[in-house]
Amino acid sequence: MFERFTQDARAVVKGSVEYAERTGAASVTGEHLLLALLDREESRAAAALRELCPPDRRPAVAAALADARRRAGLSRADAEALEGLGIDVGAIVARVEEAHGRGALAGGRRGAGWRSGRRSFSREAKTVLEKSLRIALARKDREIGDEHVLLALTTAGGVVAEVLADHGVTYTSVEAALSVPVAH
Repeated sequence: MFERFTQDARAVVKGSVEYAERTGAASVTGEHLLLALLDREESRAAAALRELCPPDRRPAVAAALADARRRAGLSRADAEALEGLGIDVGAIVARVEEAHGRGALAGGRRGAGWRSGRRSFSREAKTVLEKSLRIALARKDREIGDEHVLLALTTAGGVVAEVLADHGVTYTSVEAALSVPVAH
């Protein structure tokens, strides 16, 4: 599959691995793919993200991802559903962090993904990359670009898709942004 990736898509995958390494994560996740996409400057996905989520709004994206990480990866919707059942996720997080330090529930730290010396990809990240292939095929594109990775992230569900949607980045909005010619 990776032979079909454009240079931009390969740069996103490589950047996601670098994010995982810098943060000491056990594996590359959808969050790392999104952060690598947000770093891109000259690509189709970068142009769409610039339009939909300007650079001044990106710290809010990073903060939302960090909040979800502190909640052990629970999306805001999951936390609200649990609250409806009488479970206060915020209070649980606060008590665990009081006893074990900030970010104690973040998990996914060094160890599990380091067997061969190469960073492994989480099930979530693999699903995103597989969806990017399916999206490219459905759009009759010959290669998988970083725009396909972005579109896949919007459909993957979970925290990353929720954070993107909260910031106006949905499958529909990305498709619309991609249909506008890129100015050079």
